[in-house]
Amino acid sequence: MHFHGYLWFGEKAEFDKESRRRLPVEPWPGSDPDASAQRAALHRTLTEEFLGSPLPPVEVALWLLKPARLVAGSWDGAESAAAWLGARLEEYAPRCAPPVDGGSAHLRGLVGRLTGTLLRGGDVSLGYYLGPPAFLSLAVVACSPNRAAPGLPCPERADGRAPLRGRGPGSGPAPAAAPPSGASPAPGTSPAS
Repeated sequence: MHFHGYLWFGEKAEFDKESRRRLPVEPWPGSDPDASAQRAALHRTLTEEFLGSPLPPVEVALWLLKPARLVAGSWDGAESAAAWLGARLEEYAPRCAPPVDGGSAHLRGLVGRLTGTLLRGGDVSLGYYLGPPAFLSLAVVACSPNRAAPGLPCPERADGRAPLRGRGPGSGPAPAAAPPSGASPAPGTSPAS
């Protein structure tokens, strides 16, 4: 088992559009072939939109279906993956609304709890308001297999890209996913204030 990290930064209004964050359900076949074909075409379109969107999925494991370019980091160990989450929280804490308090002891405790969840094969998803209208979503997803969805493919293997091993807290900020405008920031840059 290994882990993939995901970071999304954007407008809270976009994050709140849950229908865009859910994998569409297969349409029921009907007695009217034209209507059935229209429903099937709509389903294909909505599925393609879901798969290509940088928006965080409602079901955390479904990050694994998203393009590999959205993977912000990959790790063989739960401790390294949780440390990446801790580093991102520390990085964004001053912008949280309300501010994240508790200091380093609180953060160490949180990272310890997240590590435990990952060691048990669970996924972790966190979300924070960064002041209107910004929202930050962080996730670490177990892969090969994922406990919640063992049949999902690994994004690193699905497109043949080289693994991202070694990216972690010491490698600088993770690239932010596409902002609401759809334009992608350069890798390694933080979202604008």
